[in-house]
Amino acid sequence: MVRPFLAIVLTFILISSCSGVKKKDNTYEGHGEESVSKEDLKRFEPATLDPNLTSKIQSMMDITRTSLGVISNDGKNLYVNWRVTGTNQVWKIPGALRFPIQLTGGEESTNISSLSIDGKWLYLSRDSKGDEYTGIYRQSTNGGVLEPIIRKEKVKASLQWVSSDNRSIYYRANDIDPKNFSLYKYDLRSKKAELLVDKPGYWFLEEVADDGRVLVGRSITNIASEYFLLNEKTKELKPLIGQGEEEEYTVRFGSKSDEYIVQTNKFGEYRQLYSFRNGKLNKITNEKYNVEYFSMDRDRTRIQYGVNENGYYRAHAMDARTFKSLTLPKFKNADHVYFGFTSRNGRYSTLGVETAKSPRTNFVYDWKTGRYQQWTTANHPEIDTTEFAADKLEYYESHDGVKIPMLVRRPTKCLKQVCPVIVQFHGGPESLSYPGFSPTQQLYIDEGFVMVRPNIRGSDGFGKSWLNSDNGPKRLDVITDIRDAAVWIKKNWSKNGVVPKVGIMGGSYGGYATLVGMTMYAGHYDAGVASVGMSSLVTFLKNTADYRRKLREAEYGFLDKDMEALEKLSPINYLDKIQDPLMIIHGANDPRVPAGEAIQIHDAMEKKGIPAELILFADEGHGVRKRENRVLKTGHTIRFFNTHLK
Repeated sequence: MVRPFLAIVLTFILISSCSGVKKKDNTYEGHGEESVSKEDLKRFEPATLDPNLTSKIQSMMDITRTSLGVISNDGKNLYVNWRVTGTNQVWKIPGALRFPIQLTGGEESTNISSLSIDGKWLYLSRDSKGDEYTGIYRQSTNGGVLEPIIRKEKVKASLQWVSSDNRSIYYRANDIDPKNFSLYKYDLRSKKAELLVDKPGYWFLEEVADDGRVLVGRSITNIASEYFLLNEKTKELKPLIGQGEEEEYTVRFGSKSDEYIVQTNKFGEYRQLYSFRNGKLNKITNEKYNVEYFSMDRDRTRIQYGVNENGYYRAHAMDARTFKSLTLPKFKNADHVYFGFTSRNGRYSTLGVETAKSPRTNFVYDWKTGRYQQWTTANHPEIDTTEFAADKLEYYESHDGVKIPMLVRRPTKCLKQVCPVIVQFHGGPESLSYPGFSPTQQLYIDEGFVMVRPNIRGSDGFGKSWLNSDNGPKRLDVITDIRDAAVWIKKNWSKNGVVPKVGIMGGSYGGYATLVGMTMYAGHYDAGVASVGMSSLVTFLKNTADYRRKLREAEYGFLDKDMEALEKLSPINYLDKIQDPLMIIHGANDPRVPAGEAIQIHDAMEKKGIPAELILFADEGHGVRKRENRVLKTGHTIRFFNTHLK
């Protein structure tokens, strides 16, 4: 396990690299498709690719898996998301290993939010062209038209809870003020919504007990939350935990009327579970790693949770009253085992089982009988996935002596010879790269690249100090982890005087890391592909969706007090350094990282005579979801690295 560090001293190297910072004016405004001109969409539309390359990618994309799904009370139907048609849609599997029935269709991605208590209705979410302004819909579990519950332009709505009597649902939406999320109770018969919470903040509803207690929360940062009990009649909010702390909490009702189950890392490096009664927290888990998630059945008799052991997920369960461990099925040679949805009556739970050599398969576990049954099977036509490369956990050393974990996949031939390397940084940044099955990674392996995925400081899963080490201006202390990966690889993976070429890629924060590597630390990476990344933390924070700004400022720095650090951390201010090929990929409808971030750095490079490629997808948002677009994104990335790293 990586040893976390509370603070890292900013070195002379970093100070020197920041000396070329220049101030610049805001060059674009807003986000979404209206902020991108038709001329730019035409100018940067993706070009066609070599059919031989796209054919390989299409074959890999035929390897599909369903979501873990929502199981019915009788254990006879599993409702899943599946993008076998090219777009994520909802399917019903009427029995173990039975042929799925498609329930939704069209060109827009649709996701399952919940299932009614009586099993007659599915609650779904759908946006348009990846803009993330999701609406809430209801559909019969037998299929048919989608009944809209709330769908408003430029409003993000999400289901929070379905009542036990099937008469109402609870949802949140930022329809009153784009900066804030309000909470509503919606009567399914009258089709009227009652406003429950309209105070400023990023509100969410955690749970509604059958005795009328309502547990709600408000996000303070992207991680920290505070919790309240809501009186539906008076709309009064009674503080429960987290007020004024800015600590990480997740809370559920416990088995006793005055008890809550709390997940937090307040008292140590790793998240643990606690029983909260009479204002006191008593620890009920003693894991050596992070408790990544937990859930309870509707009657609160059982606690199910998952532990992240160096990137490998393990499923656990305990009795909700005694906190004694419960026996779970054993799956041999599984890299990951994790819980999905539990039926509304608590009898059945879905379990996902995954290895590096096969896609995840879904099992349904019957808590009453102790039996489990496989419901989905691996889908990999004409491809032998047993030949796929597996991740190996290795470490590289930063300039200040910190060991940074990295997952490494190597083509067989690269065990003995020097091969080009691609370093891929994850998004978040409060996320992590974890081992597992990946057809996309295998495409790069088949092309002869060594794939490296670091979990640099700021990543989740390695302790609270590691996670928080890059917050705000502290990012200046650890941003060098991006550069040091290339430095270490070129020094330690060279053979007989042959130094490997090293590329860099990533999406979202990984896209930002790519731009940092190519500009601030120019010369260390030989080529880069940045997807939906921020070229300026200043313009990003000014133009991201209103409801995201406050949460993201807590991570990156505040516009009103951290401007100097934000400018030093903005890749666009280092264009005078860039010297190697860069490709940028973005979705025009991105509400998180506006497409203007991609256009402004491309145009700035163009003005300086620096070659750069930009691809804009007119019908995508924060990431690429549609199959044909994913083929183009992956294909152009491979084409680019084949050109510049070989």
